[in-house]
Amino acid sequence: MPWLQLKARVAPEQAELLEELLLAEGATAITLQDAHDDPVFEPERGTTPLWDETVLTGLYDDLEGLEAMRERLAAAWAEALPGEPCPTIEHELVADRDWEREWMEDFQPLRMGERLWIVPSWHAPPEPDAVNLHLDPGLAFGTGTHPTTALCLEWLDALAVRGALAGREVLDVGTGSGILAIAALKLGAAHATGTDIDPQALTASRDNAERNGIADSAFALHYPERLAAERAFPLVLANILAGPLVELAPMIAGHVAPGGRLALSGILESQAEEVRDAYAAQGLAMDEPALREGWVRLTGRRDR
Repeated sequence: MPWLQLKARVAPEQAELLEELLLAEGATAITLQDAHDDPVFEPERGTTPLWDETVLTGLYDDLEGLEAMRERLAAAWAEALPGEPCPTIEHELVADRDWEREWMEDFQPLRMGERLWIVPSWHAPPEPDAVNLHLDPGLAFGTGTHPTTALCLEWLDALAVRGALAGREVLDVGTGSGILAIAALKLGAAHATGTDIDPQALTASRDNAERNGIADSAFALHYPERLAAERAFPLVLANILAGPLVELAPMIAGHVAPGGRLALSGILESQAEEVRDAYAAQGLAMDEPALREGWVRLTGRRDR
């Protein structure tokens, strides 16, 4: 059965109203996309910014009464915003497809460094004898597909190859899906601690750890405030965003043990110098940044 898709371009301040109107007309799904190529990388805290022009799409399983729906939408718009022209609402029929299968096919196993693979649950590992981390795309950030995550995973794999990870304790700040901590454990770390302010992330991390055979005793998960301020780790990871990395620099750097290593990511190239300076000011010797697709990984070390 085909689906009816309604699509309109709106200003960000009008997107919520149109979304409400489309839902009131029985939309089974609503999506918002950038009308141009103007990504929002790091919004201010407490905000949910949209683009200068947003494409809002509603999907319907009822193909009847399209013109009557347009008239109701126009009337509701005029009542809510008198004098503001209703956006042009285009429509098209979308063939019914196996959306789940197509979505799954988008996620293939990813190689990270020499030994590490990220493998969705519906795929067999390309190299069964490699270090295979089984992880499905989910709600929490971090599946290995983003350059920031890939840069961190490749760094961990390189540490493991040099024998610098075996038996170490790891702190993962803003653990998200748990991917970095779990990868460290599978590459030879003895114990990992993951912190996050999002309860969904902690749940996802625990689920992913279980899927990968990581014992509860090897991976502690809790909110940041439960992490003892004085506790230091040989390896600290933080793949979040530049703003929080700078703001939290004293706390994150304070958890790096003497002789310990630090890896930071979630940083745009234009933000790298500010973040690097913030951690150098905390007594860490910072390396030159590693760059990929406009994103940066920063690493450093606390001298003994």
